[in-house]
Amino acid sequence: MPPTAELDDLIAAAVGGVGGSERPGQLQMAQAVERAVEREEHLLVQAGTGTGKSLAYLVPAIAHAVRTGKPAVVATATLALQAQIVDRDLPRISEALAPLLGRRPTFALVKGRSNYLCQHKLVGGFPDDDEDALLAMGQVDRERSRLGDEVTRLRDWAELTESGDRDELVPGVSNRAWRQVSVTAHECLGSRCPVVSDCFVERSREAAGEVDVIVTNHSFMAIDAFEGRFMLPEHDLLVVDEAHELTDRVTSTITDELTASTVSVAARRAGRGEAAERLAETTELLEAALADLPEGKLAALPDRLVTALQLVRDAARATLSEIRPEKGAEADGSTQVAMAAVQDVFDTSERVLGEAELDVVWITQDQRRGSILRVAPMSVAMMVRDKIFQERTVVLTSATLELGGTFDAVAGTIGLRGPGAPAWEGLDVGSPFDYPAQAIAYVAAHLPPPGRDGAGPGVFDEMEQLVRAAGGRTLGLFSSRRAAEAAAEEMRSRLSDTDITIRCQGDDQLPTLVREFASDPSACLFGTLSLWQGVDVPGSACQLVLVDRIPFPRPDDPLTSARTEAIGRMGGNGFMAVSATHAALRLAQGAGRLIRRGDDRGVVAFLDSRMISARYAGFLQRSLPPFWPTTDTQLVLGALRRLDETAPDPVPVAEPGARGLGGAPLVGSPGAVPVARSPRTAVTGGHAWTDEQDEELRDGVDSGVGLTELADHLGLAPDLVTARLTQLGLELEEAGEATRSASA
Repeated sequence: MPPTAELDDLIAAAVGGVGGSERPGQLQMAQAVERAVEREEHLLVQAGTGTGKSLAYLVPAIAHAVRTGKPAVVATATLALQAQIVDRDLPRISEALAPLLGRRPTFALVKGRSNYLCQHKLVGGFPDDDEDALLAMGQVDRERSRLGDEVTRLRDWAELTESGDRDELVPGVSNRAWRQVSVTAHECLGSRCPVVSDCFVERSREAAGEVDVIVTNHSFMAIDAFEGRFMLPEHDLLVVDEAHELTDRVTSTITDELTASTVSVAARRAGRGEAAERLAETTELLEAALADLPEGKLAALPDRLVTALQLVRDAARATLSEIRPEKGAEADGSTQVAMAAVQDVFDTSERVLGEAELDVVWITQDQRRGSILRVAPMSVAMMVRDKIFQERTVVLTSATLELGGTFDAVAGTIGLRGPGAPAWEGLDVGSPFDYPAQAIAYVAAHLPPPGRDGAGPGVFDEMEQLVRAAGGRTLGLFSSRRAAEAAAEEMRSRLSDTDITIRCQGDDQLPTLVREFASDPSACLFGTLSLWQGVDVPGSACQLVLVDRIPFPRPDDPLTSARTEAIGRMGGNGFMAVSATHAALRLAQGAGRLIRRGDDRGVVAFLDSRMISARYAGFLQRSLPPFWPTTDTQLVLGALRRLDETAPDPVPVAEPGARGLGGAPLVGSPGAVPVARSPRTAVTGGHAWTDEQDEELRDGVDSGVGLTELADHLGLAPDLVTARLTQLGLELEEAGEATRSASA
């Protein structure tokens, strides 16, 4: 049977397993992924909303892993997609493919170390991260403090969780609280840790070592590739979903910063040695040098800053020598944390002083932290080419990879253009949606171009009549938090005579706001970047998407200005290559919030007349879905009124339900999916359970076998068997009381 026919069978089985329907673009994409793997060439795939792209790459990735014995790695940008793949897509797909592949494909989730509880830190093996943390204060203060409450809740949760994964803690806690129970990779004692056998991170990576598909995030994948830590198993296929985010995530991963307080904390952790005291003394010098500098990019390092950084670097180097354990001795938790903090200070000061050709250095001001010195690469294209595209096939996919009608802009940012670029194919598999029939792209051409002083009365007039006509049902996407808040306040006042409600990002947790918006047709939700990319509200709750202005990056953004200037020096158009490309990507993402399924209808309204009047307007328009275009205000208002009058009820919204020990929804709770367990729940007490062992548990329950006999048969401790029985919702008849007792 030819490979494509076999793939067709796998796709058909997977589609049936997830309860979907076959889509031509999905099969076309799956075949392209299989072809890329066979040819060992890279692939860029634009797959519009509704294509079912996760299934289109997961099925050939699984087939490749089963055939070769090497895992495939899938990296996403957002936690939402990561959770969808691990908790919903892969369990169903694996179950559906098992009969065709001869076994059930396996998968695991892998994250960075700081995403997990540290067992050693929980029992006091490390010093408190923040000396002001209320763990060191009196009981009264602890009970009054939000931080104290959060840490107390974390410690209670630590007694229950099977994975230690921060994302399973709902609601979450502040970063400051999380730092009390987690460590960074540099702070970790590794194999020298006295509780390494109970380490959540080591368990998760051990479980991932033998699976077919490993799911992770862009940052973890980048650290693994750039720093050579080999945290991921050897693999020859990498799938990067949400690939439009890759360069930003890679850039943030290798951005360093230094503040006076960073140096002070490092010196304090290092103790009272002579070198540590010298490091502490450099704090005031660095603070004074930074205080003299305005916000923005540093074209050259001022002499005073160079002197301060040299003193910081030299003192940090001496401190490292002072606190490093003698040869043969091992560092304890306190020493390891101190060494990590001082090493970061040394590395960053050394990097800034090195003034590498591609590095950009700038100053930002923070109300709490003061002046911050930051350094980041102007471009990561060559690093991505060398570290990510070597030695493996890479498939990059997103709904927005073609900008201005071509893949060239995105390909250039990741090193796939220019001399020495590896071979790659670009493919647009389209979308199953009939965009011209389903949506209108409206530009308010009569409005003046937006200025720097925020929206004027004319913009608010336009906004009001659009929202009134839609009867609410509006997602407002704004270029800044201030603009979103100003619009929300103005609309609340103007629409007070209606039942339309206006919610704004920051009023509550974003997931809560999105659920409220999705369930109430008279609601509007205004916000910024998180809403441009992360909202999926199908149905009648969202029939109008408002965009206040073209989302260009700030002209004083250090990296933007550096990239623009560099392209200009080489004779290129820096504005089009950087600012217009950035704006096109955001606009494509924002407009994509409107049509989420085949029966959705609505309007995307651009309140920025430059969308049709500027010289770059055509480039931006070609980056959008092919909606039906118009500048006719009355036509649009009439369409919105008709949509409001004939709209069906909103799509039901599932409220978050109770979750099991591993983070997957409990059977019977809202949001629960009756599929195979998530791999997050497959580890109890350090033991990773196999499908065969789970079947033996079920057989034992059906046969009336006792707990002791079952534990002996499996060669495991009774409490491990009891914990797994509880996770699977099973109970041994003659040991029911023991099972309940052990799991209490």
